Amino acid sequence: MLQTNQKVPSVSSPDKGINTNADSSVDVWFGPKPPVGFEQNWVQTIPGKGWFTLLRLYGRWSPG
Repeated sequence: MLQTNQKVPSVSSPDKGINTNADSSVDVWFGPKPPVGFEQNWVQTIPGKGWFTLLRLYGRWSPG
């Protein structure tokens, strides 16, 4: 995990207050400061420090 001032530097669908788009998609923002109105969709980054994204996607599975 990123070592930032955020308690949990992640965005997850069970999180309360996540902003969703009209089509139910979610925009996730990365940067040193959150965009106004999207604080719940923001993951803090530290300038000059590296980081990487880990995606965990879930969906329905049906045998072929």
